[in-house]
Amino acid sequence: MEFAALQKEMITAMKAREKSKKDAISSIVAAVKKVAIDEGHREDIPEELVDRVILKELKTAKEQLDSCPADRTELKAEYQERYDYIAAYAPKMMSEDEVRAYLTEKFADVLATKNKGQIMKAVMGDLKGKADGKVINQIVAEFCK
Repeated sequence: MEFAALQKEMITAMKAREKSKKDAISSIVAAVKKVAIDEGHREDIPEELVDRVILKELKTAKEQLDSCPADRTELKAEYQERYDYIAAYAPKMMSEDEVRAYLTEKFADVLATKNKGQIMKAVMGDLKGKADGKVINQIVAEFCK
């Protein structure tokens, strides 16, 4: 996602007085700015960086939601709403079938070694940010059996 589009979404949420949506987008914008400055992209922020930060924020929101006590329903609802807003901006991840097909097509020679560490090293560089690491790990483990 483009950083400018994310900022426009935040402004739209402000104008519509949607506080929870604005807060969720605002946290993403702040995190993107911080990472961009740390990596030396002060002016021209690449989409890959924005997507990477959104996925990290999504993971953080998921952890908050999972660790919230069940009896705190209002807090859990707030965390769920935040997670949903961030998930709406997250890049689409590959499904298990897509990952399996991609691995058999592109990495057939590496898969033949049945060395999980070597396979993961080769695959993660290609699929980082495109598919969930847990899904990739699970599929690679199936191929190594």
